[in-house]
Amino acid sequence: MKRHRISWRSFLTVRHPWIGLLSFLLFLGAVPGEGLPETSRELAECAKIEDPGERLKCYDSLAGRKSKEVVPAEESVKKPPPGETKKFSYFSHLWELEPETRRGKYSISPHNSNYILPYSYNSSPNYEAVREADPGKDLKHEEVAFQLSLKVKLWEDILGQKADLWVAYTQRSFWQFYNFEDSSPFRETNYEPELLLNLRTDYRLLGLRGRFINLGFNHQSNGQSEPLSRSWNRIVANAGFERGNFSLLLKGWCRIPESAEDDDNPHMGDYLGYGEIWGYYFWKGNRFGIMLRNNLDLHDNRGAVQLEWSFPILERIGGYLQYYNGYGESLMDYNHSVNRIGIGFILKNWN
Repeated sequence: MKRHRISWRSFLTVRHPWIGLLSFLLFLGAVPGEGLPETSRELAECAKIEDPGERLKCYDSLAGRKSKEVVPAEESVKKPPPGETKKFSYFSHLWELEPETRRGKYSISPHNSNYILPYSYNSSPNYEAVREADPGKDLKHEEVAFQLSLKVKLWEDILGQKADLWVAYTQRSFWQFYNFEDSSPFRETNYEPELLLNLRTDYRLLGLRGRFINLGFNHQSNGQSEPLSRSWNRIVANAGFERGNFSLLLKGWCRIPESAEDDDNPHMGDYLGYGEIWGYYFWKGNRFGIMLRNNLDLHDNRGAVQLEWSFPILERIGGYLQYYNGYGESLMDYNHSVNRIGIGFILKNWN
């Protein structure tokens, strides 16, 4: 019996041509599946990566090359160098203008300055006002003066806009602490609640950067009965500007009219005008400040100036020197010119 020998070559090409074709395709890596060469599968996996940086790293890894880490452009701009923290301006912290300084709703934060002057000297006390109620009343030139001022955010990003609603409270007291003969009474305390809508802005004006605009309602009173009662209500508008280490605050107001019989402060505008300017300069932990106010009346001009210097002592506490001259330091003194200087401590909220 004759035996037939079948070579592998004839088996693959003649009698079973589809097996030869399949082998050829597998060799070229043209058929996906478990039979693909390892390198082809890895290249295919790299091609599926959408992020360009990660895809490049995948290809470099297959080629045996160590690629440099690709950092997105926005991250390289926002992130400070290692060991350093990004610094924000005074107004950024005060009104939470940046995403990094925002604290959410209902957190308590400083509003106006918080300070105490354990010793202040007033060379011109308002004897006339206190003796209107008590003819035998005496006042000392030396006083303790302090101010507490806080605010709380009630509504953040109103209707998806760059606007926040705040409620604020400021209390300023003048304490005749050194008047031991009269049991160290409080001469006057002014209470000032206000509701403010803060608009976060970013525009340029005369080389300054406009950071915010406040609009709101302000009430101020001294909580006393007649004849020492003083109070008024205002619609207020404020605007904050910055440039480098300099911060500028423009404050304006319009008094809500009262009837003559209810008006505790007749002719208030004649003494306090309709606004004031605050300027601050920050240098190595120091804060230099000035306040200017004027009624803009050339025939009967009245105004006020406050100068202040805050200097470092502790991380959150600074020394504080304050000088005031003019009308309106307190409600009782709205029509009386005061000349005062004091020294004490202030809570720092500008670092």
